[in-house]
Amino acid sequence: MAQGTGSINSDYKDWEWSDDAGERARLLQSPSVETVPKNSESQGNGLGTTSVLGAVFIVVNAALGAGLLNFPAAFSMAGGVAAGITLQMCMLIFIIGGLVILAYCSQASNERTYQEVVWAVCGKVPGVLCEVAIAVYTFGTCIAFLIIIGDQQDKIIAALVKEPEEVGSSRWYTDRKFTISITAFLLILPLSIPKEIGFQKYASSLSVIGTWYVTAVIIIKYIWPDKELVPVEIPTSPSTWTAVFNAMPTICFGFQCHVSSVPVFNSMKQPEVKTWGAVVTAAMVIALFVYTGTGICGFLTFGAGVEQDVLMSYPSNDIPVALARAFIILCVLTSYPILHFCGRAVLEGLWLRYTGITVEEDVVRERRRRLLQTISWFLLTLLLALFIPDIGKVISVIGGLAACFIFVFPGLCLIQAKLSEIQETRAISWWAQVSYGVFMVTLGAFIFGQTTANAIFVDLTA
Repeated sequence: MAQGTGSINSDYKDWEWSDDAGERARLLQSPSVETVPKNSESQGNGLGTTSVLGAVFIVVNAALGAGLLNFPAAFSMAGGVAAGITLQMCMLIFIIGGLVILAYCSQASNERTYQEVVWAVCGKVPGVLCEVAIAVYTFGTCIAFLIIIGDQQDKIIAALVKEPEEVGSSRWYTDRKFTISITAFLLILPLSIPKEIGFQKYASSLSVIGTWYVTAVIIIKYIWPDKELVPVEIPTSPSTWTAVFNAMPTICFGFQCHVSSVPVFNSMKQPEVKTWGAVVTAAMVIALFVYTGTGICGFLTFGAGVEQDVLMSYPSNDIPVALARAFIILCVLTSYPILHFCGRAVLEGLWLRYTGITVEEDVVRERRRRLLQTISWFLLTLLLALFIPDIGKVISVIGGLAACFIFVFPGLCLIQAKLSEIQETRAISWWAQVSYGVFMVTLGAFIFGQTTANAIFVDLTA
């Protein structure tokens, strides 16, 4: 990464907790406030420290997360196992294509982060839209994380107090709103305030362990089911042809690792597009197996009756599942501050660009502004999480935004990059790539529009 690049919320020294560029990439490097000429030393090959295998691990880690809890419900919405797998495989082609396009445009523009690539290749308006989309996406994901915490705590508390779930608890300290609030204020808010997030560098490994454990539990529970777990109905086809599209936000949300992919690519020892293509293909295949295993087994265990958060479908007194809930809570607690940091960095960048001042000139007011941004962000996400108990509603919205990161912005970058090439004659390959970019933009815009409109319609008619 170029040491000459100014970062929002921090300068380069703020990342000194790790000399590994790959480690910094896992936390999503902050966007640049202003375009600064890259240090010539950073352009040479072999200066990165991340190996090919390490890059695969980081990309898998960026893709896997709490979104897998929604995959069984996505398979149910899609109309069964066959439809769910087919939909994933079709989208995976474009997901991998988007990651390769971003690496190509990163090399062409010599930029190091997702939003910088969009700024450099597509211009100011798409660049600002990209930053706004990242801020909204991270904000929505933080809401989803708080809802997940509430879901898992409800089940854990129900097991501890030994009361029937359908009766509910009359104790004020077991109320969902209280438990989410106290957990958020005591654990999440203190982790979100610091300027640096170096203490979060081991959270990624913990998330991977937790994700794999949850997947293993769901698969084992399907192979050796409890006697009381009987599926209500197992659909074999979608209820309507539009129902298939309702599963797309979950798939986009699950596989979205594009925002963090550009710094990962640039942290490699040999950042070459061809090598990167092999890296992201391997990573996405691994993620595909995890999500497919979770989706199929969770769906076949509960059928059409599966909850939006699949762990909510299991009884409270199941010890292996209770451990999975604890893992998910721990992962979410450590992931919220990272997502908030990224969103805060983007907001900081937009503010500094709007005011026209540099980070160095605004050091005095940075702390006060950071506290205000953090507390406002935290309170808004908490308030919305308390009154939106269904994680599916949040994912339907932010999943549409994820489609923009996967399809729309990479497609725009590819189109603009090819149009900027000076050629006397346009070869068939040039037209094919431009057409592919147009198709990606069209597909991404359709997914975003359809899922957002459906989410609004469902909320209005609920």
